[in-house]
Amino acid sequence: MVMGSSGSKLEKALGDQFPEGERYFGLENFGNTCYCNSVLQALYFCVPFRDQLLEYCGQNKAVQETEENLLTCLSELFTQINSQKKKTGVIAPKRFVQRVKKQNELFRSYMHQDAHEFLNFLLNELVDILEKEAKAAKSNSGPQASPEKAVANGSVNGLSNGNHKEPIVTWVHKIFQGTLTNETRCLRCETITARDETFLDLSLDIEQNSSITSCLRNFSSTETLNAEDKFFCDKCCSLQEAQKRMKIKSPPRILALHLKRFKYIEQLGRYKKLSYRVVFPLELKLCNTTDDAPGSEAEYSLFAVVVHVGSGPNHGHYVSLVKSHNHWLFFDDENVEIIDESIVQTFFGSTQEYSNNTDHGYILFYESLEQKN
Repeated sequence: MVMGSSGSKLEKALGDQFPEGERYFGLENFGNTCYCNSVLQALYFCVPFRDQLLEYCGQNKAVQETEENLLTCLSELFTQINSQKKKTGVIAPKRFVQRVKKQNELFRSYMHQDAHEFLNFLLNELVDILEKEAKAAKSNSGPQASPEKAVANGSVNGLSNGNHKEPIVTWVHKIFQGTLTNETRCLRCETITARDETFLDLSLDIEQNSSITSCLRNFSSTETLNAEDKFFCDKCCSLQEAQKRMKIKSPPRILALHLKRFKYIEQLGRYKKLSYRVVFPLELKLCNTTDDAPGSEAEYSLFAVVVHVGSGPNHGHYVSLVKSHNHWLFFDDENVEIIDESIVQTFFGSTQEYSNNTDHGYILFYESLEQKN
């Protein structure tokens, strides 16, 4: 166990304001594993997610027969941090990183990896493990008991009617999953076809000098389907011009937003990093919800930002900013510092293409104020 020099500094900086029972630990880097460390810090300070993992680890210890998987490794890592005697320091997430590499060859090399791909892989992997466990528990104890309620938030694609089985909803779904409605309106007969799809995070196209609100508005802007893209209308029984748009039907408890900063440029034949300035507010109102969405003006509060540092997509570094008990902290692998809230805006991006500032917000984590209470 290595004690970070920033540890004692951090304790001094917080003094008697150090939150009761909280732990602020840096994570050791095993050769370009900052993509993993930055996402882990954001998830550790996602309180509902952390609580579920600590509970899972406690239940697992009682059973003692689960074979190692990504979920057991992550829950053990979070428990290890949470149960440290010291308030600050450094932990080596060795077993977890080994497990990630064993599970997915994409993360095996020492190359620069993408933090968003890692977040996606991790959440989907946890869902798979929890679904398997729920199915196993169901078949072991008959149709009644199940550790996860099989209740979908709204019937997805009408699956709950007829003889279809209801999808299993795990605690990962309850925390991160929202529902989008894809509405297509035939311009000939005006019939609207709506199709629901779920998401664990949203990837947003970005523009120079914009904001998260405008990116979300663009995400839900109306697109006309014509020429080769015509829509087959069931009512007209033919291909027709149509208008299509995507809206949020049920907003998630934790809204994870991925800014598409890496864009493929045809002329260059490669990806380029967009350093655009995109303002992300500390408090966000979701404007692109459907009219009948629960809490159609859902309000969110920013609690974590994964930041990409560097001018290109294939190299660079990841750090994270985290809000914990009304303090903002900066996590850079082993180092942890307290920062002023005003520092957060220095990660919005640059107004000029070539700037010395290469630290840009890449993944944003917002918590629903309504569901928090």
